[in-house]
Amino acid sequence: MNSSILNQSHCPEVVVPNPVFFTIGAVSFAENFLVVVAVIRNRNLHLPMYCFICSLAAFHAIASLTKTLENLMIVFADVGHLNKKGSSETTLDDAIDSLLCMSFLGSFFSILAIAVDRYITIFHALRYHNIMTMQRTGAILGIIWTVCGGLGVLMILFFDFKLIMICFVILFFISLVIICSLYVYMFMLARIHARKIAALPVGGRNNHHQQRWGSNMRGAQTVTILFGTLVVCWSPFFFHLVIIMVCPMNPYCECYRSLFQLHVALLTSHALFDPAIYAFRIAELRHTLRKMLLCSDWKLCS
Repeated sequence: MNSSILNQSHCPEVVVPNPVFFTIGAVSFAENFLVVVAVIRNRNLHLPMYCFICSLAAFHAIASLTKTLENLMIVFADVGHLNKKGSSETTLDDAIDSLLCMSFLGSFFSILAIAVDRYITIFHALRYHNIMTMQRTGAILGIIWTVCGGLGVLMILFFDFKLIMICFVILFFISLVIICSLYVYMFMLARIHARKIAALPVGGRNNHHQQRWGSNMRGAQTVTILFGTLVVCWSPFFFHLVIIMVCPMNPYCECYRSLFQLHVALLTSHALFDPAIYAFRIAELRHTLRKMLLCSDWKLCS
């Protein structure tokens, strides 16, 4: 039996219903839009870390909106209202795919920027405000958005070339290694620092310093949770790309590829989890979101 027959008989394609994608898209867009508005409206959140979080939420919101639009196009095409191979439909589909690629790359680089910011906060606390100025933060965000936008367009224009897919996968794994190395180094130094504090006599300990250290480490733990969520949500999709390149005709690989829609659903659900992590882990942002949702008059509640 050839691979296609085996795939049809033993590994039928798993289809995720469109309402599932619509629900994920609507809820994740609402959550991330609220995070963006919260950071913009609350001046206490006008700090580098929250700017990077706002950027991450904006990328998530774009991904949710464009994925919902793509699903709408699929629904209209299935009922005959759109021509799947029409020139305008193809152009719109390419634009949507470019925005999705931009959003996925932007999410990754935003988390990397948050991780670097946390590292500087913890281990270069006295120089932090000189290193991470708002001007530099704006420049970093500008670079992230420009580079991700350009890469998103290039990846769709040349995705038929195997080299582009290989570069996409390699970029993902290199970024994983960089972030993992940064976290390992960060928490090794944090453990050494915690031991030094514990070795000090009780009278020699600075309670304010300890509280600040604990707050910074909690921020680092939040970023670690964000990174872990990203790995769980993204890994099946990138493994799918690896399988396309390594064993496109193998029957067992075909069985894994039949789960493609599940992988896409898991990938898009990443935008659903991150805002919940912010709201649960970051007190200032949680307080702002609560005021936005529960208070009708923002000025009176401020």
